[in-house]
Amino acid sequence: MRRLLAATATLALGAAAGVAAQTAAGAGLRNPASLTEKAPAAYKARFDTSAGVFVVEVHRDWAPLGADRFFNLVKNGFYDDIRFFRVVPNFMVQFGMHGTPAVQGAWQTSTLRDDPVKQSNKRGSITFATAGPNSRTTQAFINFKDNSGLDGQGFAPFGQVVEGMDVVDKINPQYREQPSQATIRSQGNAYLTKEFPKLDYVKKATIQP
Repeated sequence: MRRLLAATATLALGAAAGVAAQTAAGAGLRNPASLTEKAPAAYKARFDTSAGVFVVEVHRDWAPLGADRFFNLVKNGFYDDIRFFRVVPNFMVQFGMHGTPAVQGAWQTSTLRDDPVKQSNKRGSITFATAGPNSRTTQAFINFKDNSGLDGQGFAPFGQVVEGMDVVDKINPQYREQPSQATIRSQGNAYLTKEFPKLDYVKKATIQP
């Protein structure tokens, strides 16, 4: 009986620790100013998605500010359970709007200065989306093909898909550009799940050791 009680207590403590960690991570996501850790010179991010697994290799010297932002977003779970809400065949797939409106709202004004463009937007490269100069926040896209025309527009790649580009290629393009970003900001995943139920999504994104 004592062993059973001890095991139960251990499980309870473990569960409490897990909840505490999730709460802390959630609080951090609502405070972008707290997530400014400098990224390693190079790192890999694994994306476990509804379409399969792909891995992105990031190089900080390609775009330091973008690499740091992406590192902090992945490490703190921002991209978990988010949808690939814009998929344009033969162009790119875009993601990075959080499913909880309060979290997305917190990042809306946390913009980054532009990095100089040092790499080209070739097939498989990953780049932050922008709404004009110095406007990057959390949205990123992966190029389906060589889109070097974006280079001169200030889109600075910070990494490259090194595993699972075939998975990226098969992300569901059914809805193309139909989802409204304004409605995603106000309603989050509730809107996307109801109106676009077949969107592929990120189950879990992690920094690989």
